[in-house]
Amino acid sequence: MSKQKYYVSVQAKTILPNQGDAAYELEIEAEPEDVRQLLELFEEMESFDNASGFRNLIPGIPYHHDQENDGYDYYLREVYNKLQEVGTDETKKHISQMNLE
Repeated sequence: MSKQKYYVSVQAKTILPNQGDAAYELEIEAEPEDVRQLLELFEEMESFDNASGFRNLIPGIPYHHDQENDGYDYYLREVYNKLQEVGTDETKKHISQMNLE
């Protein structure tokens, strides 16, 4: 399969084939399987994000003792790892400067 350029917004959890369709932060050159994997990671992030909303209703639970936030952080790092893998040179440079570990 050949790679196609896509425009990704991590904030909006979108992957679009046309640059002008919506705001985006990063560009990737990916095969359909890569896009599918990213969309699955976005879905996992969304699931943990929704679950963490309930934590806000329970006072006294620190952020670093919250499984939902840990899950969200894990999948956010996985998204950036995948974007680093399939990103354009500019995207790879940007992500490497973010110092994600």
